[in-house]
Amino acid sequence: MSRLLRLSRFQITVGMALLLLVGTLNRVMIVELSVPATIVAVMLALPLVFAPFRTLIGYKSDVHVSAPGLRRTPYTWTGTLYQFGGFAVMPFALLVLSGYGESYDTPLWIGHSSAALAFLLVGAGIHMVQTVGLALATDLVVEEDQPKVVGLMYVMLLSGMVVSALIYGALLENYLPGRLIQVIQGTAVVTAALNLLAMWKQEPRDRNRALQMKIAKSVQFKMAWERLITQPGTVRLITVIGLGTFGYGMADVLLEPYGGQALGLSVAQTTKLTALLALGSLIGFGIASNVLGQGRSPVRLARIGAFIGIPGFALIIVSSTGAGIGAFLVGVFAIGLGAGLFGHATLTATMRAAPRDQIGLALGTWGAVQAPCAGIGVALAGIVRDVIVGMSDQTAMVASTPYNLVFMIEIVFLLLATIIALQLAPPDRGPKTTQNRATIPTEPEQKLVEVS
Repeated sequence: MSRLLRLSRFQITVGMALLLLVGTLNRVMIVELSVPATIVAVMLALPLVFAPFRTLIGYKSDVHVSAPGLRRTPYTWTGTLYQFGGFAVMPFALLVLSGYGESYDTPLWIGHSSAALAFLLVGAGIHMVQTVGLALATDLVVEEDQPKVVGLMYVMLLSGMVVSALIYGALLENYLPGRLIQVIQGTAVVTAALNLLAMWKQEPRDRNRALQMKIAKSVQFKMAWERLITQPGTVRLITVIGLGTFGYGMADVLLEPYGGQALGLSVAQTTKLTALLALGSLIGFGIASNVLGQGRSPVRLARIGAFIGIPGFALIIVSSTGAGIGAFLVGVFAIGLGAGLFGHATLTATMRAAPRDQIGLALGTWGAVQAPCAGIGVALAGIVRDVIVGMSDQTAMVASTPYNLVFMIEIVFLLLATIIALQLAPPDRGPKTTQNRATIPTEPEQKLVEVS
């Protein structure tokens, strides 16, 4: 457990990066630096460019050959360097992009290109570190303990986002350009330090494994992908992940505006919705870890998670038609609970469905599906809402109508995910016996390997 807790710190750095990009810098660029909102949206979307490459990254970490037999660690460290480099360049790129101070006469293309490079580097680092870090965590435990590891990783990700939000808010309370540089570059240093500490002596060195992989016939990515995708139920599982993530992701940017415009909640009250949503997700993670740790079917639990979102969004819809704020809050908690169950269960199902030597490829596939679907869902939700609002003068719609139509779309996607998951759920199985348990190598065992 101590090793897994230390390894999970890479999720803290991922949470820090996501919060900094989507939360803090989003506001600073638009308000303090006066960067056009369109440019900000494009910059924040750039990290998604690397999401499809998570599959290739996972595959590379499965087959990587090095003299000491390390497979995951080189890629985790490479991703850390990408994050560090992006954060090192980012503050100056943003200042040039905004035309602040001495940079007012700098060609605009320099600001655009340097800021784009910084966001791309950070995005590439996030996807690489998270994919390979999860694969390494999976390598260290036996199958029946995988749900607990997934829950731990999710909790550490949320913890990183919450703690960094408090720290960034305190440091940037009185905004100064110099303070922005210090905050972003301080994040770069903390990221490198935490990731180095997380990786230290996690992956045992094994020269015999290195020699075996060196002489073994290399498997091309196309062949490895075909082997994974032809596993029974893999295509349907990927479809369920995409539909469910899309269904839950669309609500991320609409819940707070909906609470304000449709229900008349104050800014302080709508801000607390994020905490309620996160609480539901944490409870979902805890339930999933406990249930799946008993050997239950992760796909069946994913189906339940997707289904819970249907009445959740229905409660949110009816809250604006007379059910009141109470129904809205229960609905928000329900979709947080359902999203937590769904995310945990689908990741565990992906781990269990993959051959042991293709864990990295499988987790990369999960990330390559989940991240773009979440991002596209958020973007599409805003587009649909704005299009309907633009038509409101002609149709005299009430304030809640554009939001409710988006929530109905989410219900449709979650219903489709539930139906497809019905065809996947295998029978439950009890906990495994301990005769096939693999143990995490102890420090003396690692030293024996290193000496040999």
